[in-house]
Amino acid sequence: MSMSVPHPRSSLLLLFSSIFFTYFPGLVISADVTLSSIEIFTTHEWLRATPTVYFLCKGDNKTDLPDVKKPHVFYSFKAEESWQPLTNFSGKKCKRCGFYEEDRILSDDVFDEWELCPSDFTAPDGRYIHFKEKEFNASFLCPECLSFSVVSISAPAAENHNKKGMNVAVVILLSVLVSTILILGMVAAKKYWQKKRREQDQARFLKLFEEGDDIEDELGLGTII
Repeated sequence: MSMSVPHPRSSLLLLFSSIFFTYFPGLVISADVTLSSIEIFTTHEWLRATPTVYFLCKGDNKTDLPDVKKPHVFYSFKAEESWQPLTNFSGKKCKRCGFYEEDRILSDDVFDEWELCPSDFTAPDGRYIHFKEKEFNASFLCPECLSFSVVSISAPAAENHNKKGMNVAVVILLSVLVSTILILGMVAAKKYWQKKRREQDQARFLKLFEEGDDIEDELGLGTII
């Protein structure tokens, strides 16, 4: 079994996008989606020998696929055709897209409709395959869509980094607050101790002075003087 090796261009694009969106997360890019290959398994229009198959995303102009004419034929493309790209993304939001076949009488027939998202293009080369049983098998390319995956990964990382930064700031603030309270408490305790000591010294001095007066009275020194 052979292993697929990431294309150097895609690897460089992914690396560049990772660095770019890490430092410029607010910027938006446009990612083109091209059709790489398709094989339809059936047709729906009975009155037309050659079907008219087209691709359409809601809100976009439809893209006719003039080369897709017969079922059970594998069609591959180079992304250089005049009708490429099929659509483009300017953000992570999905689009409602599908393959259709024109119907002359009734509404156009639907091969399949689905939500096409930038996050679908997860292969190393930005490839995405969509298969609808009994209808078609198609592969799309969007190398630039890998950038949106990088943004999605970087955003939670940045959020976690911000949370860690906030936690560190809270710890520092609490440490400073506790240290300030301890210092103020020590200063207040020291002043209280000094005040208490002065009061004790004053009380001791007054007591000594009163004892001196008592001794003088006993000896009669106060009367002689």
